[in-house]
Amino acid sequence: MSSATLEPPTTKTAVVETYNLSKAYRTGFWMNQKVESLKQCSLTVHQGETFGLLGPNGAGKTTLLKMLLGVLRPTSGRARLLGEPVGDRSVKERIGYLPENAYFYDFLTGWEFLRYSAGLFGIPGAVQTKRIESLLDLVGLTKETAKKKQLRQYSKGMLQRIGMAQALINDPDVVFLDEPMSGLDPTGRFQVREIILSLKQQGKTIFFNSHILSDVEVICDRIAILDRGDLVCVGSLQELLGMGEHYMVKGRGGDPARLQELLGSFEVQGGHWHGQVKGDLTRTIASLKSANAQITMIQQARPSLEEFFMQQIRQRRQA
Repeated sequence: MSSATLEPPTTKTAVVETYNLSKAYRTGFWMNQKVESLKQCSLTVHQGETFGLLGPNGAGKTTLLKMLLGVLRPTSGRARLLGEPVGDRSVKERIGYLPENAYFYDFLTGWEFLRYSAGLFGIPGAVQTKRIESLLDLVGLTKETAKKKQLRQYSKGMLQRIGMAQALINDPDVVFLDEPMSGLDPTGRFQVREIILSLKQQGKTIFFNSHILSDVEVICDRIAILDRGDLVCVGSLQELLGMGEHYMVKGRGGDPARLQELLGSFEVQGGHWHGQVKGDLTRTIASLKSANAQITMIQQARPSLEEFFMQQIRQRRQA
């Protein structure tokens, strides 16, 4: 009688874990006023995930990030990073961090700054050179620019890219990015987004805050929304936004009167039209084809992340 070996169920390794994490500050002339920046926050980020933390200004995003990095101490609750308590020295060697408003020694060149950063981790000189060259290529900076230009001569986008290289100099397991696209033009945002996607392909765990919801929607596996210190929701985009009850159809040609009848309302731009199918999709597609319409795209219609985000914030503040 042959026996089969049953494979154990696959489990995801938790990289970031918080348990009822809270932070309160004392303010006022007599320090008698209490402000809660983060309230009872519990969430988990798994290995290899790209996790986006969203929220309005003052929501508690940077507070949470700084507590995970050990920069701030929580008022209550606890957190673990890479299986160890936050602040463990061995863990700090395995993380990378790019703050929102990073300070650079602007009299250094990009190359000198990266060498200095590598030295802090005790990376051998021979390894430093290869790694810096590789990172410059990743972030889209030339070796010549990095060696000759002082950081004070860098544009905002170039500084963000050298900052990203600094965050990766130790080949970290998890990368924390605080508003990595803040203040960048569309080209700079695209470049940073491509860097994050390349890190994702390498299996890095990425935890970042952002206000650019369209970029988050493209990049992230899961998201969480904070508002006034409260964790509003957490989950994948599919879980939060749903699969969509209707379908968006795009195409060209066809009888306008028949299109109006089948789609209700539709718009025409540059010879192409688009509208929503709210009834039976298969039947509607067949009817469109019989009306000599050529269909070029069909996709499920669901609210955008921006729409969902605003809906969650409004509901909380109207309650």
